[in-house]
Amino acid sequence: MLIAEADMVQGEMLDVAVVGATGIVGQQFIAALHEHPWFRISCLAASEKSAGKTYQDALRDPNTNALRWFCSEEAPDSVLSMTMRDASTLDLSEVDIVFAALESDKAKKLEPAYARIRPVISTASAFRYESDVPILVPGVNLEHARLVDTQRKNRRWKGFIAPIPNCTTTGLVVSLKPIQDDFGIESVTMTSMQAVSGAGRSPGVLSLDVTDNVIPFIPGEEEKVQTETLKVLGSETRGRISPADFKVTCTCTRVDVLEGHTEAVFVSTREACGPSAVADSMRRFARNSRLDLPSAPRELLLVNEDPFRPQPRLDRDSQGGMAVTVGRIRQDHAQEHGVKYVLVSHNTKLGAAKGALLVAEHLVKSGYVSRRPSS
Repeated sequence: MLIAEADMVQGEMLDVAVVGATGIVGQQFIAALHEHPWFRISCLAASEKSAGKTYQDALRDPNTNALRWFCSEEAPDSVLSMTMRDASTLDLSEVDIVFAALESDKAKKLEPAYARIRPVISTASAFRYESDVPILVPGVNLEHARLVDTQRKNRRWKGFIAPIPNCTTTGLVVSLKPIQDDFGIESVTMTSMQAVSGAGRSPGVLSLDVTDNVIPFIPGEEEKVQTETLKVLGSETRGRISPADFKVTCTCTRVDVLEGHTEAVFVSTREACGPSAVADSMRRFARNSRLDLPSAPRELLLVNEDPFRPQPRLDRDSQGGMAVTVGRIRQDHAQEHGVKYVLVSHNTKLGAAKGALLVAEHLVKSGYVSRRPSS
């Protein structure tokens, strides 16, 4: 039995810090961690201006006194009374894992300082493209977790940085994985219709800009999706990831939907395959990729035969927001061995905090994370 698994059996919770706790992703971490069977929130951190305040006071709007808590779940009373710490001077001596929900520029500075001591599970893009940093998607490429050993050795850290991908990438790679494994891929073309929640609260997207409208450009998004897809679906050998050997191109847009990213995907495969074969492949993948972890969905990938599905409002919360739903699987006659489909995934659950939490659970179960030594 792994040490981490033994800790769980003996009832020892792992203490976690949530950094960036006042932001929307930090709040999602808190909601997902509340009453978690393995993890206990022991530390909340944000900017210097929040330090010393209770979490409740840090969330209050100074002008209206409104509590700026944006999750549908109630803010836990036990967390509201916690005292905030300064993320730039954070003491991690009583923490086992750091969940970091930082803007990329802040993550670039702070996450290495944390990783010198403790494992960091990150939602930021700051380190996704480093050669010794895996981008982990549960059920898709968890074997890439081996790269954290290389990272620790290269950087002489006790911990490591393990980021999740961009939320748009997540839904795409989950749907592509069975196609890649069973038929091979020559090229992927994708157009996204992304929810406004993916832009965050500040600066975010102004409501008057997106209402009754489509924003045809999301700065930096397309480059992230194209690069990350190939890294996530690449192969890991001897501490290196070789990117997948197919082409990816995409157009990413913002639409007037609150939550749930929709993507229209066009795939050219190496072996001929029809829509029914692709659907069967996806269902088989869903059965074979089940994870025995607290936050894992029963099935990571769902196929819906209704020609009017998937839809964000109807499908984003499937399996607690942790499943990707695919529909409208058809032959694409515009390209050789072409198939096309539509997917919906929850950008603020699977694509953010809950997805990162699932990564952490896997790293604990696999022995990459364990309880800190007793002082």
